[in-house]
Amino acid sequence: MGIIIEGNQIVSIQDSSDLLDEYSGAESDADSTLKIHDLGGAAVIPGLIDAHTHLLWAGDRSPEVRLRREGMTYADIARNGGGIQSTVRATRASSNESLFQVGYVRLREALSTGTTHVEAKSGYGLDTETELRLLDVMKTLGGVAHVPTIDPTWMGAHDVPVGATMVGYVDELVSEQLPAVVEQNIARSADVFCEPGWFDVESSERILTEARNQGMSLRMHVDEFKDGGGGALAADLGVESADHAYCTPLEVRRTMRDRGVMTGFLPGTPYGMGDQWPNMNEIQSENVPFTLATDFNPNCQTLSLPFMMSLMVQRCGVHPLDALRAVTVNAAKTSPHPTGLVHGQIKEGAVANLNILQTEHWESVCLRPTGSPFSATVLNGQFIAH
Repeated sequence: MGIIIEGNQIVSIQDSSDLLDEYSGAESDADSTLKIHDLGGAAVIPGLIDAHTHLLWAGDRSPEVRLRREGMTYADIARNGGGIQSTVRATRASSNESLFQVGYVRLREALSTGTTHVEAKSGYGLDTETELRLLDVMKTLGGVAHVPTIDPTWMGAHDVPVGATMVGYVDELVSEQLPAVVEQNIARSADVFCEPGWFDVESSERILTEARNQGMSLRMHVDEFKDGGGGALAADLGVESADHAYCTPLEVRRTMRDRGVMTGFLPGTPYGMGDQWPNMNEIQSENVPFTLATDFNPNCQTLSLPFMMSLMVQRCGVHPLDALRAVTVNAAKTSPHPTGLVHGQIKEGAVANLNILQTEHWESVCLRPTGSPFSATVLNGQFIAH
């Protein structure tokens, strides 16, 4: 089959021989803008969508790898000045220019492994000024050519800043940060880290309800370390995506499914943090829809969706086609393309985001965890060789 692209959109999918007959000789016309790419039978899949990233942050928390192996938990590290608060200090001290540069480098890295669109969260500012700066830099990055497009999410509710109380900070979030984000129109969604020790169910519900009342879509981090009621709240609110969800009870997963909540699994987190893996056989037997994403953050510094797919296929028994669906069509349901066009699919009228495999077998996307399985990516209609 052959694919015709005009601008940033797929306009036609036809038999290759018919297209060659139709366009024979046109490429050599001096006035023609036509370009023909013969893929030699290589497989083509949609551009990949990373539906959960913490794209922008500064600093280095590498010593936490050692601390975890010495017996400290995520919460222990946070109580001793590490964790999110460490990244917050470094991010607040960074200029917009340095944040832009690090974000650009990361987006180019993501593109090299086939990602054409990312959801990106703030959350390493924890004050109005820095949260707005992070979202503003994301907006600027989203307009740069030859990097994945961005779906920005406000996550001021990532942690409680040093010196603040939970009650006082939640008041600040709903009375100061949220109105400023909405006024500047620089985030589509709101997210909350709903987890015991961070934002409890009551605080999470207040923040998310107010965000919805002000026109924002809703996302959540839930049940990462234990069942803290986050999944149940996600179902009650009918949020777009409830992510992590390693400890969500099966009956709650069923309710989330019935309420249209997508579960976001982030296999890089248990890989790097030693957490438990979800029981994918049980989850898939209940027809629970899910996405896969990188959760790129200071403790999970990879932007490779093929690596995430490989982990789920090789370690959790997920079928390669389900893994592919999770980073394309399912991910598109929770993170729309900024043009409003369909993405995550190869169909007429969709955004021209495609990945060209190095072989004729699409399953090879799951077999290159340490490199890119792609010879090229078509990003918004532009052919980019790797």
